Amino acid sequence: MNISSSNPSSYKYEDYRETADWLLSHTEQRPKIAIVCGSGLCGLADLLDNKNMFPYKDIPHFPNSTGHVSQLVFGELQGKQCVCMQGHFNEGYDIATVTYPGRVFFLLGVETLIITNAVGGLNPNFKVGDIMLIKDHINMPGYAGQNPLCGHNDERFGVRFPCMSDAYDKDLSSLAKETAEEQGCSSFIQQGVYCMLAGPTFETIAECRALQKLGADAVGMSTVPEVVVARHCGLRVFGLSLITNKVVTEYNSLEKANHDEVLETTHMRTQDLHRLISNLLAKM
Repeated sequence: MNISSSNPSSYKYEDYRETADWLLSHTEQRPKIAIVCGSGLCGLADLLDNKNMFPYKDIPHFPNSTGHVSQLVFGELQGKQCVCMQGHFNEGYDIATVTYPGRVFFLLGVETLIITNAVGGLNPNFKVGDIMLIKDHINMPGYAGQNPLCGHNDERFGVRFPCMSDAYDKDLSSLAKETAEEQGCSSFIQQGVYCMLAGPTFETIAECRALQKLGADAVGMSTVPEVVVARHCGLRVFGLSLITNKVVTEYNSLEKANHDEVLETTHMRTQDLHRLISNLLAKM
């Protein structure tokens, strides 16, 4: 995510409202579910029917992404109206910019956020290609004061001190496990704790060892700020992490984390992930 230290209060309620109203005036879709696609997972939006697509650059106040695909896609999946983010922000934007879409989703009427990411596996029992249902997170940037809720609190979004012990919806997680069993993919479904580091560098060996001692099962560079804002707004959250590589924890190892490996593993597991999310929506 590579977030900077700009003031998280740089946007006003009116900015979010203007963005939401513009979108509502340009589509008849009224999504109740928002899906945020992680690295290499933008194909999720291709599953939608009756699509309306809006490039980020055309949406008032909306942050832009320099990625290959950078658009909001409105449509239907399994009869549910959804909005999908194709392209996320990891080019050094401040934390208010990174989390801007979350409050827009809330004003659109979204009630559930499904967020996906590509991660390094810290748990030695996890394999490359496993899909981890996120049960909790460790917000390392938050330890350093990088929390999207810092600054003035607008009660129109949520309370000053929101609870985070229930950040990830247990009912949705149980439903996902049930869905995975029905789809015959429970053999590579895990559950664990996700830890966010700001990036964009991959983790050092010492950092990986420290995170394991903290109880983290996987590590990535996104997701947590978006989850914090979603929960502040009262949205249900369901998170999925695709284990794309095993972290390096030994100094004599010749393995090196690299983005090509992330994309290769993502491609390998894409259809399983799509099927899991699609069938999960059918049950919601």
